[in-house]
Amino acid sequence: MSWNFELVAGPYGGTAEGPVWDGEAVLFTHIPASKILRYDPKSGAVSEYFDESFNTNGLCFDAQGNLYGCQQGRRRIARFDAASNTATSMPHLLGGQRHNNPNDLVVDKSGRIWFTDPYSGIGDSGPQELDHMSVLRIDPKGNDQWDLVRATTDISRPNGILISRDQRTLYIAQSDYGADRRRELRAYPIADDGSLGDYTVLHTFGIDGGAANGDLRGVGSQGVQRGVDGMTLDVDGNIIVCAGWEAAGPGPIIYVFSPAGRVLETHALRVDRPTNCCFGDADMRSLYVTTGGGHLFRARTDRTGWIMWP
Repeated sequence: MSWNFELVAGPYGGTAEGPVWDGEAVLFTHIPASKILRYDPKSGAVSEYFDESFNTNGLCFDAQGNLYGCQQGRRRIARFDAASNTATSMPHLLGGQRHNNPNDLVVDKSGRIWFTDPYSGIGDSGPQELDHMSVLRIDPKGNDQWDLVRATTDISRPNGILISRDQRTLYIAQSDYGADRRRELRAYPIADDGSLGDYTVLHTFGIDGGAANGDLRGVGSQGVQRGVDGMTLDVDGNIIVCAGWEAAGPGPIIYVFSPAGRVLETHALRVDRPTNCCFGDADMRSLYVTTGGGHLFRARTDRTGWIMWP
């Protein structure tokens, strides 16, 4: 089945991100405007859900219906209360230093918040303090007390993050650019204590090279491919991924990967840089996709989406 992407909101200019289905509508972020927006598929209306989100990127619900987001401009994970338009900060110091600019997150069935923590300096958020960009985890300790810990030591610039239906695998996008840097979709096994085992590479989107030694992988139309940004799951555990750009490679594409990394399908997007996606609508068969240009697209699919919450 071909997926026909229709524009349902935007473009707003600048990156849109973080789409999540709340049971009735799609929440998504407009990063430059620091707003969380809400698209109602029944009316087609877009409303402001939360004002001044400080460049929030990814969004995720927990089992209680709390909305969490990657508040890049304030270098923290925040819990949003739309009724009062307030945000509660989660722990943001690791060894006494502020972590970086969180990008994407997922809350597992144990209530642990896993998030990717690259550095961008967005929103005048200040210099990098940590000497690494890693996946971090916020562990609940009861009575709204939390611990912040480092989960990975073997990734240089994590981006999108997702957890498998059985909670045994963490999917992470390695999205680094530069000499000998890789863009990969990785699968990390999760141990009972929350530690991560050695990863498996499910897909490689290329390794940057240089023209000086005759390696043309970083030059021209056959140059650096853009790897995985955001992703979501279908009910069969397949990984639906936003990747690609017009600069090189096959262009902006939605990939469908099996849990083992096999490419099951690809669906071209008609604008550049898809950023993130989620399933929604009453039957969970519509895929919503945000872009680097501030679009929100929707396509009816032959797949049924799966989300933990709500």
